[in-house]
Amino acid sequence: MTMRPPTKHLSAQRGAALLTAMIIVTLIATLAAGMVWQQWVAVQVEAAERSQSQARWILNGALDWARLILREDQRTSDIDHLGEPWAVPLAEARLSTFLAADRNNNADDGSGGAPEAYLSGVIRDAQGRYNLRNLVREGKVQPVELKTLERLCELLGLQASLATQIADALRQAMPGTTVELNASDVQRRATPLLPGGVEDLGWLGLPAATVQRLAPYVSWLPVQTPVNLNTASREVIAAVVPGVDLAGAERLTQSRLRKHLQNIDDAREVLGPGAGLDTQRHGVNSRYFEIDGTMRLESLVVSQRSLLERNTQTRDVRVLRSLRIDPATVRTALQQ
Repeated sequence: MTMRPPTKHLSAQRGAALLTAMIIVTLIATLAAGMVWQQWVAVQVEAAERSQSQARWILNGALDWARLILREDQRTSDIDHLGEPWAVPLAEARLSTFLAADRNNNADDGSGGAPEAYLSGVIRDAQGRYNLRNLVREGKVQPVELKTLERLCELLGLQASLATQIADALRQAMPGTTVELNASDVQRRATPLLPGGVEDLGWLGLPAATVQRLAPYVSWLPVQTPVNLNTASREVIAAVVPGVDLAGAERLTQSRLRKHLQNIDDAREVLGPGAGLDTQRHGVNSRYFEIDGTMRLESLVVSQRSLLERNTQTRDVRVLRSLRIDPATVRTALQQ
């Protein structure tokens, strides 16, 4: 008589084998999915790094272009005003418009399938703003300059006492000052850091909202500089020229639209004899310029700000510093 294995035992074996197979398939699928995910992440990281590198390369090329514009500008005139080519902002434009035109001067329409790159930027006269470096000279706060900053703060709706706070902090932060040389270790640690630019004014203890309010009207340049009356805003003009109010400053800004200032005497004719003009503090030309550029490549947006110095003797234009900035800053500048 033939013995048959119990039916329940065979069913259990088949069920266990099926469960084992399902577990193995699940593990393989999980491992495969993990490998595919890691590979996808690696590809995305590589693509992002490549896009960042391309954006920086293009922005550096645009910066060289801006340097060329400023160099050529100096060849034609020693006076800087808002009617010159450098003062025209570049609204967002497809990069292929500049680089991919054919011999008939027809630009690429972007239908080739390659990712489109867009460039925008603006050149600003850094001497069209009040230079905070003017506040302190040889370790001492300059009363005339302090009054200037007080007037500017009041015109911007800020407390006049803010000017004293900024001046005192800069005096303490300046290298080689009496405060620094005679300070104890504790005092040195409490001494504010010297800002690298206007965006660093928070280092002096200023709230972010205050820095944002001041930023369009002040600069932080390597040396003390006069304000260019051809490019300064009415608020800056009213602050830096004693005896001139906002109405007088507005009159000057409207007058220079028709004809830019050739010298300080031109400004005196518009502002009147009561204007306290001084060739040491006021001018009609500039050495320092600020460049904001934004590169948009698909979903990547990279913005850069650079400070340039133009040497009046050698006509060389060199980059003093560059840093990444919020793209919204460039958009705001283009809208002004």
